[in-house]
Amino acid sequence: MAFFGHVFRLARAGWVLARHDAFPPPEDAAALPLPARIGLRLAKLVAGKSHGNGKLSAALAELGPSYVKLGQFLATRPDMVGPARAAELRSLQDRLPPFDMATARQVVQANLGRDTDELFAEFGPPVAAASIAQVHRARTREGRDVAVKILRPGIEQRFARDLSDFFFAARMIERMSAVARRLRPVDATETLAQSVKLEMDLRMEAAAMKEMAGNVADDPGFRVPQVEWAFTARQVLTTDWIDGTPLSDLAALKATGLDLDRLADTVIQSFLRHAIRDGFFHADMHQGNLFADPSGNLIAVDFGIMGRLTPKERLFLAEILYGFIRRDYARVAQVHFDAGYVPQHQDPAVFAQALRAIGEPIMDRPAHEISMARLLTQLFEVTGQFDMATQPQLLLLQKTMVVVEGVARMLNPHFNMWVAAEPVVREWIEKKLGPLGQIEGAAEGAASLGRLFTALPEMLGRAQAATTMLADMANAGGIRLDKATTEALAAAQARHSRAGRYALVAGAAALIAIAVNLIF
Repeated sequence: MAFFGHVFRLARAGWVLARHDAFPPPEDAAALPLPARIGLRLAKLVAGKSHGNGKLSAALAELGPSYVKLGQFLATRPDMVGPARAAELRSLQDRLPPFDMATARQVVQANLGRDTDELFAEFGPPVAAASIAQVHRARTREGRDVAVKILRPGIEQRFARDLSDFFFAARMIERMSAVARRLRPVDATETLAQSVKLEMDLRMEAAAMKEMAGNVADDPGFRVPQVEWAFTARQVLTTDWIDGTPLSDLAALKATGLDLDRLADTVIQSFLRHAIRDGFFHADMHQGNLFADPSGNLIAVDFGIMGRLTPKERLFLAEILYGFIRRDYARVAQVHFDAGYVPQHQDPAVFAQALRAIGEPIMDRPAHEISMARLLTQLFEVTGQFDMATQPQLLLLQKTMVVVEGVARMLNPHFNMWVAAEPVVREWIEKKLGPLGQIEGAAEGAASLGRLFTALPEMLGRAQAATTMLADMANAGGIRLDKATTEALAAAQARHSRAGRYALVAGAAALIAIAVNLIF
């Protein structure tokens, strides 16, 4: 029954997409597998005449919160949906009508154990509503103004159902297309599922805010709201209220008299510090989530989507940015190989040539037109040419950089990305690769070696036990499977293969309507 539920819901999604004329044009669809082309034709035939404007974002908004999140996630994957569609999806608005005050009070009561009238001196109507939660302004009994974020009722069950459909579609796509397998749609869906899971527990958002607040405590011009832990639970998050001007209101910002050029530098430099220095960054830094206080400090809100980078990934990011700044394409190429992102059978010199083809046209433009985001976008577009596996965590970083750079250019149309970024990148490179960094690296290496020697007796003991076991099995006649076991395994595999083929044929038309359309 679950199979037919997936097919029915995905078929409905395909009908909505077709009604909005959101499918790829015929010239693009010609490259799709045959089942995909059949699915697209069936969806368009059933939907009839288009009633939309050809916007994928409009179709996803109609399909509801889960599809809005899917669209926002796919905006981070230009390798899957193409640069044009990724750009469109970045403008997808995560806005829904607010739920009523009585429901909001019930959620607070269920999570905090007391009614809002007991907890707060004032509890106002919602001031913002999105797919997962809405925000109310309130005042504590001690007179502090706070923002109370409340999870939307029933949203967890809705996302669980839709994510199950997405996984089903992703698995089918991997079976149908070798190109899709390189893009790893199942892994991409898992990344989306983990992100949504964290967003559904507002205590995780509170923890992210606390962690970042510690990271940026000494940073100039950037701060994070303080969490009110006494009024925070799984479905309720309370922070201090932000008195600032949203960066989405440019006219209001100009009226404050703040230095917008300096604010643009702060946006980029703060993001790079978080990503490169801390390996922990706000992955949804659009204008609506950023405010400027009267002193010109940048304040971020909504920490539901966060990105993490390992030390290797942070070094990789810093070195490729610094390499492009210096036009050292051979070094940038070698960093890719050292990180294991480019298969060893590829030629570093040819890869460096491809990087030069990307970098030189950008670097020769006027300084204020040079885009780090465009550079990274084009860099990830060459992955297919060199058999590079997709790195989802770096694509999330790239998507965030596109958004952040857009915010900076809105504040300062003549913003020079490289001038703003260079001090942060150079400082970190010098710290990690200079004498002090080498000492720190040696200390970490020594610690790792020490742990290895500590574990060595146990490892040797396990190896000896395994060797003894294998020897005993061999002495007893060898390691083998009897005929009945072999035949049973073969029959099971045959049944599995037939079931997979039947499912593939039965589900193709419905699945392509939503899933293959989004990927191609």
